[in-house]
Amino acid sequence: MEIGSLYREPEQQAEVSWGALEFVDVFKIYRSGPAETVALRGLDLRIEPREIVAVFGPSGSGKSTMLHLAAALDLPSAGDVRALGRVLSRLDEAELARYRARDVALVFQSGNLWPGLTAAENVSLQLRLGGARPAEAGEATEASLATFGLGSQSSRLAAVLSGGEQQRVAIAAAAARTAPLVLADEPTAELDEANEELVLAALHRLRDVFGSTIVMVTHSQRVSDAADRVVELRDGAAV
Repeated sequence: MEIGSLYREPEQQAEVSWGALEFVDVFKIYRSGPAETVALRGLDLRIEPREIVAVFGPSGSGKSTMLHLAAALDLPSAGDVRALGRVLSRLDEAELARYRARDVALVFQSGNLWPGLTAAENVSLQLRLGGARPAEAGEATEASLATFGLGSQSSRLAAVLSGGEQQRVAIAAAAARTAPLVLADEPTAELDEANEELVLAALHRLRDVFGSTIVMVTHSQRVSDAADRVVELRDGAAV
């Protein structure tokens, strides 16, 4: 089975003129008793299909909140987040669950994998959660790990893989699912230069071969240099 054979077109619900990911005058306010924290303050940002965008900014500028809204892990206080032709706040819980399982992949600085499972089991489980049958998931997992140079690591526990290998397994899972939208939060922060290059090459392959749109929050100049575009956030807005 080739990678991509499990791909299902995301359910388009709106104008074809939309980007892959858009924030339209988005506010996000967190409340704790009488106190309020404004994490996003009228964010306007459009990311095109197959674009790799690096997002940087100081601590508290809203970068992680932006990714959480894009992944539908949270909803905005005001404004619209549009992803793959859908306004996320208009989806019901079942539709949001399908979006998270099939259309968006998250790659974090760490904690992407279940440490007690092998590399292959980690990828396969993500496919199974997205609705793939066991045989399909097994074949797609094998193909994806091989594509990202991890075939020899497939039976090793995630806990014993290097940081760079763990990140590439997470990217291989996104490729196996052919996730149209990949959101990465500091994906190379704790890696040495060689492993950082391997992860960046894997992310570019995800875009070039599978057509994914990639948004990376980063403090790394090397990561920013590898992006198609760099966006700075300050005080919850793009500058």
